[in-house]
Amino acid sequence: MEPQNSPTAAEATAYGHVPGAVRVRLSLDSPEQMRALGRRLAAALRPGDLVMLTGELGAGKTTLTRGLGEGLGVRGAVTSPTFVIARVHPPLSGGPALVHVDAYRLGGGLDEMEDLDLDVSLPESVVVVEWGDGKVEELSDDRLQVFIDRAVGDTDDERRTVTLVGVGTRWAGLRNESWTPWA
Repeated sequence: MEPQNSPTAAEATAYGHVPGAVRVRLSLDSPEQMRALGRRLAAALRPGDLVMLTGELGAGKTTLTRGLGEGLGVRGAVTSPTFVIARVHPPLSGGPALVHVDAYRLGGGLDEMEDLDLDVSLPESVVVVEWGDGKVEELSDDRLQVFIDRAVGDTDDERRTVTLVGVGTRWAGLRNESWTPWA
């Protein structure tokens, strides 16, 4: 899939110019591949990681998070937290909890997010925030930003371009990971 002229593509390009940011661009053909990517990313995650997801409605943010939950081995079905803002999925074994946040309806920055106590949850959990741009970056100097582009309009095209942007020293080796079959 060719790059989209969308806000997501523009944001991914802009974050690629953040000092020390590492970019990886992947092409996916189905929701199953999006879940598989989530499982693959989960293997690289550890407590204290902040993952920010950006993409149009229906791009696959929650599908990716389902894969993250499967890979992390957490309890409960991972569904969109749009109406509850945040859901905590405790681990089934010794791994970290998954805190899944949907910041779409939250207009302010970190001040409005304070009631969610994400800063308290972050050290022992993996925190995934949908629509978190401009709202949660202050939580961590190190974060993985995932930009998902899809064809827009009346289409049943399942293809997605996913750009992973690792910000901070925690993600310096992101480009060295094996991203087959997506790279």
